[in-house]
Amino acid sequence: MSAGKKLDQAFEKLGKEKSLSFELDLDADAATLKALDAASDPEPGEEIPDEAAKLISGAKISVTVESRKPIAESEEKDFVGTAVKFSTPSGDLVEFRSVDDFTYIRADVKSLSKMMGAPLPGMDDLPPEAADLKKVVEGAWVKFRTAEMAKFGEDIGAEASATPSPEPTLDAKTQKKLLDSLREVVARKVEFSTSGGKGDTEHVTATAPVRTLLGELLTEIRPLAKNLPPSFELPSDKDLKEIPDTRTTADFTLKNGALTEVYVDLAKLAENAKVKKFGLSLKMSAGVKPTAPAGATELNPEELMGGLLGFMMPADEFGESDLSDEEDAEGTA
Repeated sequence: MSAGKKLDQAFEKLGKEKSLSFELDLDADAATLKALDAASDPEPGEEIPDEAAKLISGAKISVTVESRKPIAESEEKDFVGTAVKFSTPSGDLVEFRSVDDFTYIRADVKSLSKMMGAPLPGMDDLPPEAADLKKVVEGAWVKFRTAEMAKFGEDIGAEASATPSPEPTLDAKTQKKLLDSLREVVARKVEFSTSGGKGDTEHVTATAPVRTLLGELLTEIRPLAKNLPPSFELPSDKDLKEIPDTRTTADFTLKNGALTEVYVDLAKLAENAKVKKFGLSLKMSAGVKPTAPAGATELNPEELMGGLLGFMMPADEFGESDLSDEEDAEGTA
């Protein structure tokens, strides 16, 4: 069996699962991220903060999904549980779970504040009616009804546009066309090879010139663009020219024919930066059923979103906002 066929079968095997977990890991240190940022010639004051580079370099994103149907056949209504966690070596930054009728969130707000370079105001700055938000700042679990959050999002969208139009979605026929086109491009432009591993483990390596591959993929996708949501903006030919056409490699690890890990080497894409190691690792495993955390405090969406945004605002902006409100009130008195 060819290397490409083995990889096809591995992905098909994943699609037959009803639950799946995967972990995305950025394989780069803080110095590499700073070098890449400097090579992009950022505007003064827009450079990546040291704290952010340190956090991102060790960051991992873990995702678990559970469905009533095989993942490949599932629609949004079929998923019964989702869990997403963004973590660093020093601890979890943000965790999100959707179980039954509720969405649960907890966050290390203080670490996120440092990462964004926005010092938090004191806890006393919270109004009395937002006392429950202290639990958010302290890293405790909070929850809200998923349906209420969806309605809150719709209300915000309605305010932004008096006549909102529904975004188009990919129907099953369009999805199949897109998938077939992508497979054809991969078969033409990607070179596959296999190498042995230990015991029941095997490696499939895929190599391709990045810009050429992306260009071919976009050529196939553009005729279907009218069926994509407006927020899904395809790169232009000018954007592609900024991407180096160097050959990069992805290593797929198969165990008993099942895909367990993908590693993409991105170091060659950093043309103007001195980079020793820069890659992405994606590890997959059987899904663990997302569960509802005990003791979560229920909030309404307006309080959660408004309170969090307000609390994350730098203290000096609080002062300026309060002052301008007072001045407006005096001017209308």
